[in-house]
Amino acid sequence: MKATNCMLAASALCLLAMNAHAEVPIQIGLVTHLSGAAAGPFGIPARNGAELVIDAINNGQMPAPYNTRGMAGRQIATTLLDEAGSPARIVTEVRSLVESVKPQAVIGFVTTGTCLAALPVLEELKTLTVLSTCGTPRVFEDNNFHYVFRTSANVTMDGVTAARYINNRMPELKNYAGINQNFAFGQDSWRDFNLAMKGLKPSLSVSLEQFPTVGAGQYGAEISALLSKRPEVTFSSFFGSDLEALVYQLVPRSLQRQTQLVFSTGETAMFRLGNRLPDGAIISGRGPYGVFARDTELNRWFRSAYEKRYGDEPTYTAYHAAQAVLGLKIAYDHAAEKKGGQLPDTEEVMADFRGLEYEAFGTKVRMSHDKGQQAVTESAIGVYRFDRETGRPGVTDVTYYSADCVNPPDGTKAVEWLSAGMPGAKCD
Repeated sequence: MKATNCMLAASALCLLAMNAHAEVPIQIGLVTHLSGAAAGPFGIPARNGAELVIDAINNGQMPAPYNTRGMAGRQIATTLLDEAGSPARIVTEVRSLVESVKPQAVIGFVTTGTCLAALPVLEELKTLTVLSTCGTPRVFEDNNFHYVFRTSANVTMDGVTAARYINNRMPELKNYAGINQNFAFGQDSWRDFNLAMKGLKPSLSVSLEQFPTVGAGQYGAEISALLSKRPEVTFSSFFGSDLEALVYQLVPRSLQRQTQLVFSTGETAMFRLGNRLPDGAIISGRGPYGVFARDTELNRWFRSAYEKRYGDEPTYTAYHAAQAVLGLKIAYDHAAEKKGGQLPDTEEVMADFRGLEYEAFGTKVRMSHDKGQQAVTESAIGVYRFDRETGRPGVTDVTYYSADCVNPPDGTKAVEWLSAGMPGAKCD
């Protein structure tokens, strides 16, 4: 009887310990733009997408096969950090976040400058970091990170996608121009598009390159230059208020009638601009997200839940953040299963994250590059059309390109691959 009582007592203590352990949440730091120019088009949708999925995971309300409650059976607690401000400020804030909250992982980062500044600190602090957007190829080309993962493809895919689409639609094209913001994202976007165009058709010439200051707001001189040069195609990676200001100013001067407009982040603005965005503009959304997302049960759930909760359409950064959270959950769940339900440590989670393939909300994510820490996905692009009967924006002539068609092969730097004419690309 004494032995039985001891066993019962031990079992009770064990259950209490398990319950107490289960109640300790997994801490996640979520970094995105909550203020400033990038908040509206990028940061707030990213926060919304991440929080929507985190709440669904905590409540076991995700569609199958992701409907298990929690991450490794634990609830997720988040701490938000505003990405706005100087890189120096972000470095200080990220260090403070990690040292005070001690999160198991940090998810997020939209812009190149802040993510490149913060990543060495997160690596130094041995913090598992999942980049949701931060598009620059330099993350892995210039570094040998152990703790950094990125669940979206880098910006090279966008330029290649646009170049392939334009060359297919305009085989007689002779020249093109670019107007891109004068910072890392704008420069990288133009570089990759320009190199991809030249790789596909070396005879093409560049009529004009323009790099106005971020937030300039007034583009009369740039529009005048484009009207004077009359390029057949004009490529722009403008985003947010800059993109909206550019559209507002070019339409009255009929620039859209003299050049084929290409907006590589146009998907983020189509619902805000509505019928003010010119019909016929070519737009994309940094992958098959938003209106380009595949029609799957998971995507239908995500769009419906997002619209119901926020009263708005999810754009690509919402998808990026959501699939970053989902990828981390899958890695945690797999690693915990191997340990009989015990909470895995960081190294065990990362071991399951490397090389992971999973169905996300817009497309399949394949963690196949840079030691299995960089994702590649398919891409999508189409032509903007505003439906005046329904009052809703949309896209037509959508084309999807496979991941191996628009992303450099693993171990190949983007500029080298593009400059060589994209050898090894596998296009269906």
